[in-house]
Amino acid sequence: MKRTLLASLLLACMAHAFADAPNNVQAVPGEAAVKAAKYAVTTYRTAVVDTLAKLVSYNTVADPNVPSDRDPQHIAFKNALKTEAARLGFDVADHGWVVVIGMGSSEERVGIVTHGDVQPVDPTKWKKSPFELDQTSEPGKLLARGAEDDKGPIATALYAMKALKDQQLPLSKRIELYVYMGEESNWEPLVEFLKTHEPPQMNITLDAEYPAVVAEKASGTIAVTLPKAGAAVPGAGEPHISAFAGGFFNSQIPEDASAVVANATPALEAQVKARGAKQDGMRYEFEWQGSDLHVRARGVSAHSSKPEDGVNAVAMLADALAVRPWPNTTAGAVVNYLNEMVGTGLYGEKFGAIAYRDSFMGPMTVAPTVIRQRADGIEVSLNLRRPQGKSIEQLTNEVNAALAQWQGRNLPLSNIVVRTGEPWVRKDAPQLPVLMNVFSYFTGIKDPKPIAIGGGTNSRLFPNAVSFGPAMPGKVYTGHSEHEFITLKQLHLNLQMYTAVLAELAK
Repeated sequence: MKRTLLASLLLACMAHAFADAPNNVQAVPGEAAVKAAKYAVTTYRTAVVDTLAKLVSYNTVADPNVPSDRDPQHIAFKNALKTEAARLGFDVADHGWVVVIGMGSSEERVGIVTHGDVQPVDPTKWKKSPFELDQTSEPGKLLARGAEDDKGPIATALYAMKALKDQQLPLSKRIELYVYMGEESNWEPLVEFLKTHEPPQMNITLDAEYPAVVAEKASGTIAVTLPKAGAAVPGAGEPHISAFAGGFFNSQIPEDASAVVANATPALEAQVKARGAKQDGMRYEFEWQGSDLHVRARGVSAHSSKPEDGVNAVAMLADALAVRPWPNTTAGAVVNYLNEMVGTGLYGEKFGAIAYRDSFMGPMTVAPTVIRQRADGIEVSLNLRRPQGKSIEQLTNEVNAALAQWQGRNLPLSNIVVRTGEPWVRKDAPQLPVLMNVFSYFTGIKDPKPIAIGGGTNSRLFPNAVSFGPAMPGKVYTGHSEHEFITLKQLHLNLQMYTAVLAELAK
């Protein structure tokens, strides 16, 4: 509590000092920091792209059967990263799941926290391989899995450090770049690593948004199985849903879904088409196979922490099918469950009493992400992103109450999983004024304020850590989507801002 109070007083004093600056002009980065930033983007504007191209060429999606420290693709990526770091003149330590790249020898340190693993990807949806930096398909954009999340930030951090080294700035702190290989899949190895490894005293995480992220919602899951046992048996010739599927992984808003309507009629097809046609951003394909109508839906993928950036094909297809009451066959129960408990909203308004919001962190979001076929039925996974304001116990009880009511009206569910963590807030990080000043100076955005996000980063595990980029406010975050990119302009802007921030924090 004392540390929190002292940090709050320090921030208050800093804010007072900025307010009392001549003509109320916000403080700006020092001359040396600005000079180094301009040098970085002038000297390494091409090299940073070349390094990014090397890093994205490795498929560092997690293999559930092979730990990262034994995964050949992960090891090859780390070797390439270590080669780049050594070429640029930095020391390197490979700890298995974590690579630490350093510059300087001071006991006081500034950390840059990133990750080298990436989310799963569907290569069929990319104009070129997602593991090839595509610089031509969409001029001005650098497309690849990891371009924004998080290999672009790694490349820019390397050249920000290189620029400071070239400029021979008199730094009083060692700079360390942490590259973790399990951020997208498994945080436990990092937790274990930090039990014996002392991290830097101050850190910035390059894995979210500007101007700075000081609060993150907790990620959670509501998973239920609509079972085969006890499901309705439709009458002869009765229209019913015989199949429903969709989604790719839990932290992606799904852009694909499909369903089969057995014993369908042309009139029923027309109704579904008409309802689907009213949905913005959705495309549908219909195909007859005998009396079965196959429906394929295509929406827009996005990070599940920002469902408003995507168009959820699973939720929308269920809604398009809501043209009549469906028997609770296993697949029909999936459609009924989605429509009755989730709908096409984003905030859990239909799921009993679970919906709520926080004045700073915003509303809880609830999104269906994966419909998984099981031997005993069909599993529906909902991804939650919840702010502060409710305890885990309260939210869990509300979820279970809503599920109990639905089961009472429909059919028993099985394999019920309700799981969530705690939201995270750190508003007292001492580097915040520096981050705000650098961001304002290089973007021209006046009076920026720290923000909260729906995603979770490794900032939670490092002392005095907050996220700083790489995505601009108001722009769609493309990490986790099937159209991931970073613009060349943004890559260069990030390079300048990272250079200036490190110059300021390590001086």
